[in-house]
Amino acid sequence: MGISMGSSASSASFAMATDPLRLGVIGAGWFASRRHCPDIIDHADTTLTALCRRSRPELERMGQAFGVNALFTDYRELLASGTVDGVLICSPHDLHYEHTKAALEGGLPVLLEKPLTIDPEHGRELVTLATARDLVLLVAQNPPYWNHCQRLQQIIAGDGIGALEAVSISWVGNAMGVLGREPLPEDLSGVVPPTLFRGDSDANGGGFLTDGGSHLLTELVWCTARRVTEVTCLMDDANADVRAVLSMRLDNGATATLSNTADSEVRAKRHHSLYFGATGTAEIHGVPFSISLDAKGVQETIGEADLPPAPTPVQDFVQAVRGHGPLQIDGETALHIVEILDAAYRSARDGQAVNVATA
Repeated sequence: MGISMGSSASSASFAMATDPLRLGVIGAGWFASRRHCPDIIDHADTTLTALCRRSRPELERMGQAFGVNALFTDYRELLASGTVDGVLICSPHDLHYEHTKAALEGGLPVLLEKPLTIDPEHGRELVTLATARDLVLLVAQNPPYWNHCQRLQQIIAGDGIGALEAVSISWVGNAMGVLGREPLPEDLSGVVPPTLFRGDSDANGGGFLTDGGSHLLTELVWCTARRVTEVTCLMDDANADVRAVLSMRLDNGATATLSNTADSEVRAKRHHSLYFGATGTAEIHGVPFSISLDAKGVQETIGEADLPPAPTPVQDFVQAVRGHGPLQIDGETALHIVEILDAAYRSARDGQAVNVATA
């Protein structure tokens, strides 16, 4: 039997359970249907048992697509239904705090789509709550689940390029459809179309830097194990950016730049990152991804498919819930991404450098 809400669940009790984890989805929409729901169904230790979204017709389409009968238009009803042992939250960003807090207070581990929250104080509250309740809280930022970022982290941690001196990250693509600024492609994958909340700066918590840019910040912070102490940011629109450039100071004195452009005429994603160390350089090219190393007499380039496979967020979540290992990305790192985003938007609005507020 599963462990339902109200049973004083903890990491220890989930680890002792033998039945597959029953997972529900709050915000059962386009992205969940493309990424996480198929992973839940494919995982040997999980079952998809409940779905929630506000629009009934799309909810029923999701239920039919994934064979789920427990359908809810109110997340509180899902949490109280006794049909789940944990939840995946893919709701609009401004609802992450409300939904995640309710799930954690109900004793449920949470797999949460990025970002953790749009308010650093709310993020701190959730991380503290998860720790106090001994519950897993995993934020699904992309880099820990990409093969090339796993490799980059290993190179930097293993002194493969020496002490980090500078970083340059660039992403150029076109996200105007999901931002609601042009029609969506007719061949867009997914069971239901996006709700376009990303085009609402209040619901999204800003513009594209909050959405796609949070992954780039995670690459910087997670792969280097460094923290950002100061940000200067230039945006085309400090409330709903499509283009943003950040200059950052890291806690070891290194500098980093990040350029994010989401309205390119070239539709293919162009992602290039350079990590400069005291003894060498690591470089990421994409998409498709590859990683190159030029250091200490070694020159190599390895494609994504030739690297050891990284876990999926669902695999990482289940392993942690079962007590088989730490999360790939912890709550403090996810919170730091929110702190950097908050500082970047304040810098863009005020036109000056902003110190990153960390706990």
